[in-house]
Amino acid sequence: MVGDSFINWSLLSLSAPGWGGLLLQGFLSSIEIAVGGYALGLLLGIGGASGKLYGGPLVRDLLECYTTVVRAVPELVLILLLYYAGTDLLNQVLGAFGIGTVDISGLMAGIFVIGVVQGAYSTEVLRGAIKAVPAGQIEAARAYGMSPFTVLRRITLPAMLPYAIPGLANLWLIATKDTALLAVVGFSELTLVTRQAAGATKAYLLFFCAAGALYLALTLVSNVFIGMLERHSRRGFAEQR
Repeated sequence: MVGDSFINWSLLSLSAPGWGGLLLQGFLSSIEIAVGGYALGLLLGIGGASGKLYGGPLVRDLLECYTTVVRAVPELVLILLLYYAGTDLLNQVLGAFGIGTVDISGLMAGIFVIGVVQGAYSTEVLRGAIKAVPAGQIEAARAYGMSPFTVLRRITLPAMLPYAIPGLANLWLIATKDTALLAVVGFSELTLVTRQAAGATKAYLLFFCAAGALYLALTLVSNVFIGMLERHSRRGFAEQR
């Protein structure tokens, strides 16, 4: 084949001298960061949405500052700021209490950085989804004597999911792409490993296409599960044509 003469496919083999095994390790690291950061961001989003909707004026103002700043500043700048300045600030605080400095792992730092960024967007997605729930449903539940927790579990959460899932699904896909930005701080995820492999072998087209294929595969698999979750959440809803 003509194309095979220009592409050394053995460079993608899983064993040395191929780089395929290292690419897969970087890909798994990217997934770990994406899952951890997304979960942390979802927790921050739940707290942030609750604070914006039901908190006092001070809580609402602080959360408004958080979501505005994070959404306004480029994510690459936030990653550099939180990764370097955040680690330094933590060690300074620990030092003020007489505690020695800590060496934060790249995985935990990456999860924290992605989580903080995701939290701001999740806050707004969940807040909008909760506000989309018809007020009459919640008022009827309260009239039946349901406790606030029961109203949340049986009315608010099931009713808000169809509105929240599309936005949360987009945030998951964004989280998988944001892991690539961690290459600038030297974390060994897929993008950094790909750049190292391409630089060592000069097979830039091969390795960057391989990395793109892995990201695409992750997106396609994610879309399958997202579609299943969205159809499940819309059971009983009238189909829109």
